[in-house]
Amino acid sequence: MTTPDCYTCGREAEFDDLPPRECVVHDRLWRVAHVFGSAVPGWLVLLPRRHVTAVHDLTDAEASALGVWQVRLSQALRGVTGCAKTYVVQFAEAEGFAHVHFHIVPRMTDLRPEHRGPGVFELLRGPEQERVTAEQADHLALSLRAHLHTHRNAQ
Repeated sequence: MTTPDCYTCGREAEFDDLPPRECVVHDRLWRVAHVFGSAVPGWLVLLPRRHVTAVHDLTDAEASALGVWQVRLSQALRGVTGCAKTYVVQFAEAEGFAHVHFHIVPRMTDLRPEHRGPGVFELLRGPEQERVTAEQADHLALSLRAHLHTHRNAQ
């Protein structure tokens, strides 16, 4: 079930036409997108495919898959971007974005100290010229998709 006034649900309603950056990978419960407006290449959001606004409302199946997705995406980001670690964050408080979503952010070794930890969210507010372009996000999405596919088959 989706909700029409929810940004995430609106994108889900267009699922078959989404560009790679809006659907990096997915299963029946979760979809992964590259965040928009960020200066961090590879900043992902993990989204339940049905409308849910609180973690406590996730089903057992969604909850079970959540941890697997968080680890797999962190591994893929490490493999593709070379990040030192990933941050996994969930707030779902911004206007129009109450739909539960988990930020999975690659933390590069050269990230400035003021942008480490919660400070990384400042990189969502930077100038347009510093933001990851749609083309860059699509390219990275395809690289992550290939990495995930290759490593899933290798397990």
